[in-house]
Amino acid sequence: MSELKITKTKKSHINEVDFENLGFGEIFTDHMFSVDYEAGRFINPRIEPYGKIEFEPALCTLHYGQAVFEGMKAFLSKDGGINVFRPEKNLERMNISNARMCIPQIDHDLFFDAMVTLLKLEKDWIPKKKGYSLYIRPFIFGTDSFLGVHPSKTYRFMIILSPVGAYYKEGFNPVSLWVPEEYVRAVKGGVGNAKTAGNYAASLLPTRIANEKGFTQVLWLDGIEHKYIDEVGTMNIFFVIDDVMITPPLEGSILSGITRDTSIQLAKLWGMDVQERRISIDEVVEASKQNRLQEVFGSGTAAVISPVGLIQYKDTTININDGEVGPIAKRLFDEITGIQYGEIPDKFGWVYNIS
Repeated sequence: MSELKITKTKKSHINEVDFENLGFGEIFTDHMFSVDYEAGRFINPRIEPYGKIEFEPALCTLHYGQAVFEGMKAFLSKDGGINVFRPEKNLERMNISNARMCIPQIDHDLFFDAMVTLLKLEKDWIPKKKGYSLYIRPFIFGTDSFLGVHPSKTYRFMIILSPVGAYYKEGFNPVSLWVPEEYVRAVKGGVGNAKTAGNYAASLLPTRIANEKGFTQVLWLDGIEHKYIDEVGTMNIFFVIDDVMITPPLEGSILSGITRDTSIQLAKLWGMDVQERRISIDEVVEASKQNRLQEVFGSGTAAVISPVGLIQYKDTTININDGEVGPIAKRLFDEITGIQYGEIPDKFGWVYNIS
């Protein structure tokens, strides 16, 4: 790959941003990274002012959805450096998604050189307020222009940055979930385990219905028997029943969450019984009726840990822990965010520090 070229913006708009009241993914930093893929190699890597990009109406990604993205966060550490949480796992997952979508693999050095250089340039954009961070969005998409169903021959890999606050309006307070009966997210053998654009497009209508009913998100059931729990629209899901932490297994229909893996490793370190197994919605309903369901929470990059206070399935309302944050969710949230901000020792070597 050729040398990275940097073109700085003539005027920053950072002073126009209210860093005390950030939403999620609504504001973007001054610069972005781009590199093109042609004839079997990545060429023309550049950092340039954030702005519009040009493409033809026949851009294949607009018609056939050949696109993959990732999500990471950067934090200001106590020593003044920049902490990125487990970025090597994001690259690993991105390349798994790329393989499924017939997109070229992204080299480790390309990925990390681009991310580090861009973060150093935009360090002032990292929020200083606890609970806030700089969201990192790497993505790649086909750039050929044609009408016909086949992979693109050219691609563009980009990274953009966004200072963010809490993902859900509830913050760390419990969210509510609705279980749809008519819709499914993915099936084994499909692209459910790839972080590709079409998965999220398919979730928009059910999520809108859930929001109109007053719920925060959708809790998806499997696409075959429509009884086993898969994941939430924006995060993996955990249930604590009889002091056992249970999460659905990675069998091809759900995303391999990095915060999911983090939570499992921490819980095992604490001596908890953790099970990755199929769990039906009926089992959750029955455990709730028997007062054996202690906690439910989601995990994901955007929300980190999100407690669940209510699940609506058909005519059954499952109330969890009296709508309060459970002790395991609280402990996981505190531990993970403590490591991310450099306030707690990183025993696993998860933090990638940029000085």
